[in-house]
Amino acid sequence: MSDMMNRHADSAAVVTGGAQGLGLAIATQLVNEGCRRVVMADLNAEKLEASAAELRARGVTVKAVALNLTDVEACLGLIDTAVGELGTVNVLVNAAALGARDTIVDCTLDQWDRMFFTNVRAPFFLMQGFVKHRIERGGGGAIVNICSNCAHCGQSYLASYSASKGALVTLTKNVANAQKWNRIRCNAILPGWMDTPGENITQRKFHGATDGWLERAEAAQPMKQLAKPHQLACLASFMLAPSAGVMTGAVVDYDQQIPGSYPE
Repeated sequence: MSDMMNRHADSAAVVTGGAQGLGLAIATQLVNEGCRRVVMADLNAEKLEASAAELRARGVTVKAVALNLTDVEACLGLIDTAVGELGTVNVLVNAAALGARDTIVDCTLDQWDRMFFTNVRAPFFLMQGFVKHRIERGGGGAIVNICSNCAHCGQSYLASYSASKGALVTLTKNVANAQKWNRIRCNAILPGWMDTPGENITQRKFHGATDGWLERAEAAQPMKQLAKPHQLACLASFMLAPSAGVMTGAVVDYDQQIPGSYPE
């Protein structure tokens, strides 16, 4: 147990989407396992600073960076900022994403561009900066991209979102293959329906959800819960740790519904 709680003692991490939900859960789990250097980025500067303060109170060096993922220059600059603050970066988590609704019929060009700029282009250039830095430092390092089970198909109202997450899955494998000789590992997690603050907003905004929707939704699930960020964070932390060994190019479904299954 003590080894597990210190397996990130040498990690210097960049985590996008760190203000709340899954990004914050992963950053927190890295700290739980010994990480003491973190750069957290998010569009919501106020929530981000509050979350960063909680980790600083535990003696962790935390830099909070307000980041709009549609700004390529800002994405490229984030890695430079992190290296300047932390001395190096050897862990990258792409957890931030846009999850708006659209269909093949009503998706606009602006919506498509925002979806792909946020969910694909931003992770691409964040990984580019990370990989360049790691090569300069002699290689090594680990990336986890948070994708989605929608990469397999997705609901009809998640057309551009599903397409963007499918692209990120392919990009994960491509980076893993291209950087294996530099010992830079790149893996992806594909969560299903998850209990996050963002999901609460989404359910109320797009699906007319009312108080108690989470309890009703969980009662209808096979395992009587939605996926929880703190649970998934344990998997992400493992995949990012040196103890994950040679694991790279893996695309891990994280849900109780099995892609490809049909009602009995």
